[in-house]
Amino acid sequence: MDEMHKEAIKTTYHEDTTSTDGSRTDVYDPSNPPYPPCPPAVGLSLSDSIRLVAKWSREKEAALGALRASSIIFPERIPKEVNHLFHDKVHHLAPILDKDSVRRFLSYMERNGQGMQWDSIITPEALNHMISQNAVKCVKIVLEGQAPELDGCRADPNCMNQYGYYPLHRAAEFFSVDMIQLLVRHGASANLRTAGAEVIEGLLPLHVAVENTCMHKYLEDSLFPNHEHWDYTEADANFIFKLIHLLCLPEMKIFLDTTRLIAKYTDNLLDELWNYIKEGKLAETAVLLMAAQEQIRMGTSRKRNGDSKPDGFAITCDRIWNNNIALQSEKGQQVEARIKLNNMALMLVHVISKAGEGLDSYIQKHLEVPYFMQVPRLEVIERVSSILKDNGFCPTSEWTEIGNLCPYEDVLSSEDIPNKSGESDSRWQRGRNPSGFAFPNPSPRENRKPVPVPITVCGASFLPVP
Repeated sequence: MDEMHKEAIKTTYHEDTTSTDGSRTDVYDPSNPPYPPCPPAVGLSLSDSIRLVAKWSREKEAALGALRASSIIFPERIPKEVNHLFHDKVHHLAPILDKDSVRRFLSYMERNGQGMQWDSIITPEALNHMISQNAVKCVKIVLEGQAPELDGCRADPNCMNQYGYYPLHRAAEFFSVDMIQLLVRHGASANLRTAGAEVIEGLLPLHVAVENTCMHKYLEDSLFPNHEHWDYTEADANFIFKLIHLLCLPEMKIFLDTTRLIAKYTDNLLDELWNYIKEGKLAETAVLLMAAQEQIRMGTSRKRNGDSKPDGFAITCDRIWNNNIALQSEKGQQVEARIKLNNMALMLVHVISKAGEGLDSYIQKHLEVPYFMQVPRLEVIERVSSILKDNGFCPTSEWTEIGNLCPYEDVLSSEDIPNKSGESDSRWQRGRNPSGFAFPNPSPRENRKPVPVPITVCGASFLPVP
């Protein structure tokens, strides 16, 4: 949280109140920044004075809109009445966003945009809904804010919504690579964390992508047949190689692509990887290793005094070894389980450090496969096993058995889905899963629009639903 506040302060507007020693004396809230006063209308006629004030007002609103849209605003300041008004009218907007029609969207904004804008910005609630419907063209229009129909309003890609998360978190939840790229191009930060009572605090967009990937049904069914209890302490070589084979399936490509893209813009990536390892979360560790291996290999390599520092895989292995050494002085079953998990994580890091580039090259050749298409999984298993063997690993047939994979069937009905601002059920309450990381407990599958990932293959999200 401290880092988030520091980043917010860095982008906060500063009035020119420089003291004689050159230091700043005031810091202003970017949601309510100062603006230059209207120039005096000395010697002007009444009509000229009116024109002067009108021109100043337009310029002020444009300047405030541009400033707010380029700042990190935390927390959200939109009045509840504005959000309620938006939700009362959103059923008129939804068909337009489904078609991603810029012409119809701008017409809607001009005629019926109440509830979608406040203080020269598109409300976070409205932007959140547009992202949820994957309306990339319409989101681009509001991020640019140049269309006359918007009357100077634009969207802020770094404005927290009433539920405590940012636009990039929502795009990560829906695994929309195009939307993530668009938001990043317009200044969205991948280093802002969730905050507030409505959401699990401290989550990066990277965490949303990784955790939701691990809720994929293929991983649940193959790695955790007993969905009531995810126990990593029983993991062995069988678990590690099965996990790698599952992540190489064509259906998993979009999830890895999304995680890879977000990881590219995430600071302190090795620390996030180490946090997963410390928590004993092997599936999450594997997803991040597979998706972000290029950044992990090269992100820490710096020439200093002619020496090249070790890559992230070597650094991570050292951390695991040092942690194991520290654990040797302790006793108890939990310590033994911790050491075993460390050893499995070490094996995972070693395998991907050696075979990861070959596996990634193979994954990148996959087309994005709809969930209902039959995939020649035996061919995938054989190819992945061959890559592993070429790098010195020889998984047995038992280790590559991934079982009968099929989509979810137990989706919720539309009556079970919260549909108004502020409505949520217990599945969005903060809790702990059996492996110890704070996020809402597993729940029935959400019956939402499959954009771009079908509900039949993805587990329920852990971001609140508007």
